[in-house]
Amino acid sequence: MSPLSNAQNELLFDYCIGLTSPEESSRARDLISSNEEAAGVYSKFKAALAPLDSSSIESCPDELVEGTIWRLNNAARSSQLELEQLLATEQKKKISAGGFWLNMGRRFATAAVFMVAGTILFTAFNVTTNYARQKSNQQQCQMQLSSIFDGFGQYSSDNDGRMPAVATTAGQPWWKVGYNGKENQSNTRHLWLLVKGDYADRNDFVCPGSGHARLAKLSDSQLKYYNDFPSRKNVAYSFRIRCNDSKDADSSSRKVLMADLNPLFETLPLYTESLNLKLNKKLSTSNSINHERRGQNVLFGDGSVKFIKVRRVGLSEDDIFTLRDTNTYRGVEVPTCESDVFLAP
Repeated sequence: MSPLSNAQNELLFDYCIGLTSPEESSRARDLISSNEEAAGVYSKFKAALAPLDSSSIESCPDELVEGTIWRLNNAARSSQLELEQLLATEQKKKISAGGFWLNMGRRFATAAVFMVAGTILFTAFNVTTNYARQKSNQQQCQMQLSSIFDGFGQYSSDNDGRMPAVATTAGQPWWKVGYNGKENQSNTRHLWLLVKGDYADRNDFVCPGSGHARLAKLSDSQLKYYNDFPSRKNVAYSFRIRCNDSKDADSSSRKVLMADLNPLFETLPLYTESLNLKLNKKLSTSNSINHERRGQNVLFGDGSVKFIKVRRVGLSEDDIFTLRDTNTYRGVEVPTCESDVFLAP
């Protein structure tokens, strides 16, 4: 029987904590009933997570995750040292010539048991700590998007109900984030108004799971110089592009405002080059890279933030990362109607 794959381990863990869809739950139950190793892993997960059944859900700060990882690593190192000491003691014992091979066989068998047990233990630790970090990043990301929404609300109150928006010209590129050329009309300039006006923290625009760089503190003179985020690495979210028939940037009619970084535009050309991106199966189905392709947090117009494992939202199942009937992107396209949600870059 082949060992469980990472995908199967992830499925079992999601099933344990109730994050699977009905189809995934059925697959998990079939796996547990047909695979002894899966049943054993599932049993260990349930035993480890049992104390959480009586606990209320709280945000998991990064410090707690780091501390847990540190303690697990220390426990693993301590167990490894004990095993090494035990094996060293066994090797020092005097043995008779007649029982040499018998004792050697026992030692090898003992060492093999320890190695297998150690492998299982380290695998369980790695899976658990990896998921703990993912869940922490996911929750932190949700809190940041909620804070940004509060910034939208404060900006709107100070600007006669309008959402942050800058003048744009049809046919100008919206993908040149951080470019200071005169023709720069990147879509992130709207979000930059929240930073520039102190409506939102600059670092709330960096998802903790994205690996992007946090923006250093800027002086008032530096803020006046920039009309956009200084670099693509300073913003890890995608913002909705206004459609052609939209008269303003009012959020009340919008179902989706922002989400984790659009997978189509993770890698962009140099500012002096042209964008010519053609959809393929991978780009059409991949989730955001921010959360290891497991899904994306989405900020809705009512202020709610939801983590979804698919890219389609609403009754129309509109793909929030693509435009309808568009297979090639040159970075100047805009939706033709409000019902076609498109988050970029």
